[in-house]
Amino acid sequence: MKQLHKHCFTACSAECLRASMLLILLLSVASSATAQVTRYLNQGNTLYGQKRYKEAAADYAKAVAKNPTYTPGLFNLGNSLYQQKQFDSSRKVMEATEKVAKDKGSKAAANYNIGNTYMSQQKWEDAIDAYKKTLRANPQDADAKYNLSYAEQMLKKQQQENKDKKDKENKDKKDDQNKDQKKDQDKKDDQNKDNKDNQEKDNKDQKDQEKQQPQSQPSKLSQKQAEQLLNALKEEEKKLQDKMKKEKGVPVKMSKDW
Repeated sequence: MKQLHKHCFTACSAECLRASMLLILLLSVASSATAQVTRYLNQGNTLYGQKRYKEAAADYAKAVAKNPTYTPGLFNLGNSLYQQKQFDSSRKVMEATEKVAKDKGSKAAANYNIGNTYMSQQKWEDAIDAYKKTLRANPQDADAKYNLSYAEQMLKKQQQENKDKKDKENKDKKDDQNKDQKKDQDKKDDQNKDNKDNQEKDNKDQKDQEKQQPQSQPSKLSQKQAEQLLNALKEEEKKLQDKMKKEKGVPVKMSKDW
């Protein structure tokens, strides 16, 4: 039994030894990875302090690649992208930071920087939402309060400018419509005037033509023609009287003949 126990004890010791070696190896690897993450973070911080933001972002990205949930690496990467005016990329990194952050302070800082990216793009409503999230996590954040107030003022100004712009566009549109209507009316008036002028001209031309046409003049007879006409009339009258006498039977005087 002892041997058996001894044998069993020896076997268990070998298994435990292998587990211990594996744990030591994992701790060593983890320690090495942590050291690399820390080294990349420190290098990035040095470059960031020198305003070499692009190079700093490269080191922060390496730290995040080693540990995707490493909050300092994510946060500083977002900041370096922001300094390069890559606001959309910076915001995505800050959103990832806010998700993995475990304490309210880190979440508040991430939301604050998200608000800053929106402010830089003049997206006032989104910035207001981000700063409100910051203040819910850290009500004492004076910078967030200031930026929130500023964003609210800028939003009101933007809304007023948009309203004024819309009112001006509507006014300009109405003015253009009135101008078009007046132009059409003026065109109609001109056409009517032209038609009236043309009609008056036609009437005038017609009257002028009538005045220019020769008027019929009474014919003048010569003295000889007048005498002939008078004689003809007398002759006709005589014939008419003779005819009437015959029709009435005028008595004829008889002379004695013996």
